Amino acid sequence: MPKAKVNNIEIEYETIGNPSSKPLILIAGLGGQLLAWSDEMCEIFANSGFFVIRFDNRDVGLSTKFEDAGIPNFVEISAAHARGEIPEVPYTLEDMADDAIGVLDALKIDKTHVCGASMGGMIAQILAYRHLSRVLTLTVIMSTTGNPELPQAKPEIMAQFFAPVPSEREAYIEEMVKRDSLSHGTFTYDEKQSRDYRTKEYDRSYYPDGIARQLAAMAVPGNIKPKISAIKAPTLVIHGSEDPFNSIEAGKEIATVIPGAELLILDGMGHSFPREIIPHIVNALVTNSNKISN
Repeated sequence: MPKAKVNNIEIEYETIGNPSSKPLILIAGLGGQLLAWSDEMCEIFANSGFFVIRFDNRDVGLSTKFEDAGIPNFVEISAAHARGEIPEVPYTLEDMADDAIGVLDALKIDKTHVCGASMGGMIAQILAYRHLSRVLTLTVIMSTTGNPELPQAKPEIMAQFFAPVPSEREAYIEEMVKRDSLSHGTFTYDEKQSRDYRTKEYDRSYYPDGIARQLAAMAVPGNIKPKISAIKAPTLVIHGSEDPFNSIEAGKEIATVIPGAELLILDGMGHSFPREIIPHIVNALVTNSNKISN
């Protein structure tokens, strides 16, 4: 796969579909490699008229790792917030948004449709207000503004998801398959699909340290609610009714603050992409993309 040289690092990316089709860049969530956007989903997007771009965010997958930065001190990050200060972190979500722009530059794409999920949805929002002229439309899935006043995830859920993960291959895969079962909503859990995905993920690049640094990046800018009203692109917000991490209120807030944004609540959807909901996401994104002429 090719790499884009941007911000003094390398970002691994892949394209699917016809380069003459309308471009769509997909931004993955916390710790997610480009594999988080499944081959099946990308092919459906491509068959729907998009030139699909998926990539590894910095510090995961095959993109540049920030090993020298070490593991962030989350106690100090929280203390800095309490003091009203900007915490020191290895990099920020703004840096990660600029990485996506670098991928577009490498492909010589001036304007694109943008779609991000979870943390990737935060990056997508930041990209949309930092780089207004580069965004045709914006789709934000199961994400948030980071507003601390929003309902928070249940502590027991967070404890399960952020508990230490075994490093040994089979133990890691089994643990992640178990955790995936907690976020799929009311749809039938496809354990085989999860195991296949987690196996590919581990074999391609097992690197948990990057997840910690990405988590720290979410502390800066923290709450982006005051900034997203500047977004001009036609925006679609997709959220699951059963999301255990980002409540429906998080999706509603994004749709309320971004001018003209539409909100699609998918009943039964949690914080994942079960096969049943993929056609709904694709159809909604296609409809949103048709609001503008490329």
